[in-house]
Amino acid sequence: MTSAGKFASTIYEWRNGVTSYFHLRDINEDLHHRNAQLELDVIGLREQVRQLQLLQYADTMTIEPELKQYSFRIAHVINNSFTRPRNYVTIDKGAVDGIEIDMGVLDQNGVVGIVSVVSENNARIMSILNPDWKLSCKIKGSDNIGSLAWDGKDYEIATLEELPRHAVINVGDTIVTSGNSSAFPEGIPVGTIISSHSESDDNFRALKIKLLCDFTKLGTVRVVGNSMKEEIRNLENRDR
Repeated sequence: MTSAGKFASTIYEWRNGVTSYFHLRDINEDLHHRNAQLELDVIGLREQVRQLQLLQYADTMTIEPELKQYSFRIAHVINNSFTRPRNYVTIDKGAVDGIEIDMGVLDQNGVVGIVSVVSENNARIMSILNPDWKLSCKIKGSDNIGSLAWDGKDYEIATLEELPRHAVINVGDTIVTSGNSSAFPEGIPVGTIISSHSESDDNFRALKIKLLCDFTKLGTVRVVGNSMKEEIRNLENRDR
């Protein structure tokens, strides 16, 4: 009887162990399902927050009456380089969103670059940090225009070239877009003057510019649309 009792006890313990194991497995599977659902909920909430941030960001762009020909599309950066000899930015908006080649691109601080390639759902931007692109700029409050270029060295510094020697220059002055391009309205901030030096031609000087756009933290951008772009292009090409 003692042996039978011990045997029965062992059987009961084994049965209880097996039952507990399958019960724990069911609990574990249920927890996995719950965790998966929670992760989906978190992803959904993050996307809602991102959309609200984009709407809030878009609302910060005020358009003056004289700039009504311009429109702004909000996009998110999905790839960005700033340490290569030629740098590009990729955004999550493309042709289906109205993005076109040669549209200007800004962030909350100033000029980022210009759209160079467009696919259906994405676009590539040639940034200021690319020596293949030059931007027409001027000193804020002045009509003296120069050409902004990057020399491939410091991602924070560019050079404003071909500025007339007689131009009044002060360190700390703001450099803005000149408006001599259908890509950008006049007066968009680009950078600030940190130094000046003469060019090989004594009639001109060059300025070292600290760029306002922080390419190490580039996240959300505005793509500039110009309803007058085609009309301007046709006018400029008429005599060619």
